[in-house]
Amino acid sequence: MVLALSILDLAPVAPGQTPRESFAASVELARAAERLGYRRVWYAEHHNMPSIASSATSVLIGHVADHTSTIRLGAGGVMLPNHSPLTIAEQFGTLETLHPGRIDLGLGRAPGSDQVTMRAMRRDASASETFPQDVLELQGYLRGRSVIPGVQAVPGAGTDVPLYILGSSLYGAQLAARLGLPYAFASHFAPQALHAAVASYRDEFRPSEQLAEPYVIAGANVVAADDAEQAQRQFDAVRRRRVRSMISRQPGAPEYDDAEIDAFLATPNGRHIADMMRYTAIGTGDDVRRFLADFAASAQADELIVAHHAEDLGARLRSVELTAAAVGITRESVGA
Repeated sequence: MVLALSILDLAPVAPGQTPRESFAASVELARAAERLGYRRVWYAEHHNMPSIASSATSVLIGHVADHTSTIRLGAGGVMLPNHSPLTIAEQFGTLETLHPGRIDLGLGRAPGSDQVTMRAMRRDASASETFPQDVLELQGYLRGRSVIPGVQAVPGAGTDVPLYILGSSLYGAQLAARLGLPYAFASHFAPQALHAAVASYRDEFRPSEQLAEPYVIAGANVVAADDAEQAQRQFDAVRRRRVRSMISRQPGAPEYDDAEIDAFLATPNGRHIADMMRYTAIGTGDDVRRFLADFAASAQADELIVAHHAEDLGARLRSVELTAAAVGITRESVGA
């Protein structure tokens, strides 16, 4: 059986690059994914992060959908406490109306930002407490069975955009199981609770109108290149960039060179950050295939969603191609 494989595109803005260039790269990445047989491409909602351009997630999905024809596109995810359920139902109902059968809606309850940015978004700090009720309200709008009398999503009602619960803890797993929804675990940056969360989800799953059996998507990182040394160099650059991004959020943070970043990564705090990318396949196509096969089995995953991190678009597209060939996916295998 061919492993189901999808892509998480963080719409990265490389140093010296503009968001417009990032969006053009996202289009090229989605076109490649469509041609090669990836199942879906998702975009994540982040705010106030200069290196990530996917803050207006639904707008980016619509842009990429206009430049592709068959691949599923969606949010991985929308941080629902930042929005009203009706607004998201209208946005994704619009997307589904324009691109029928191609839109996914993954939902998370984290802010996708820091505390200061939360205030700038007018987010209520307690908004995450009503996440389960908000998911049900949103689902009602999309099914045309609103739980708010006299209110419907236009467009959106009756589009039945499939929902996915995203998480990195047992909370999301238990909610997805209770609601009978697919569960996507963010193991590409928060690996610690992966196995416990998946086990809880599978044990507690209740069939629903959307889903008869549990369905798990697990996240991983991939840096594939034509030779292992090249892949390792790309990964080292990616990891340094992540550390710099985290440090730069602190006011007055100095600039660190590569040697200083590498020295920091050898400290306890640095090793903690490095462990965030524990599930990363690095190397040639064969190296990546072995890693992903073992990871999927260990995570009891029905599907993997992988983030290709090479800074250069050409290298990122090459990683996408090598991974598809190594795993054996094809355009004909999508949906199999």
